[in-house]
Amino acid sequence: MSDTPSIKRRLTIMVYETFLLLAVEMLSVALYLLVTQNSHAPLAGHGLKIFLFLVTGAYFVWCWTDSGHTLAMKTWRVRLIGPGQGRVSLQTAALRYLLAWGWFLPALVACGLLGLKGKAEVSIAVAIGIAAWALTAFLDKDRQFLHDRLAGTRLVQLPKAAAATAPAARA
Repeated sequence: MSDTPSIKRRLTIMVYETFLLLAVEMLSVALYLLVTQNSHAPLAGHGLKIFLFLVTGAYFVWCWTDSGHTLAMKTWRVRLIGPGQGRVSLQTAALRYLLAWGWFLPALVACGLLGLKGKAEVSIAVAIGIAAWALTAFLDKDRQFLHDRLAGTRLVQLPKAAAATAPAARA
């Protein structure tokens, strides 16, 4: 079995993934605004949030079920596997996506309940939530994050690609 990637490596992947996802979501927002003709109705604002949630989910679920990794995960040689070391099913990937909201959702709910709306307040709450979720890996015997344990998935470190052993023969 491959080793579990370090927590530092997984958090680095998350930062890289944030930048990649930002591009995906910017294109999605542009498409949504085009389709809704830049409506400022409250329903359109809620629709945008739902649309982004679905686009983000589609991005991750497709990557995880197709190749087992996103571009950021591939760059850092990390793959998501399901039970029995196999590919992740659509249902498992969707469950993992929903459970991964544990990184942010508790903090966002707390902000709503406490009436925190300032950028600094929300940022601090989200940072605390992310740190708390990251600490769940230290409570797991295999150092997996809580959403992976609950979804039955795990991240594994892939070996470095083997270098060419011999130069090509000259004709």
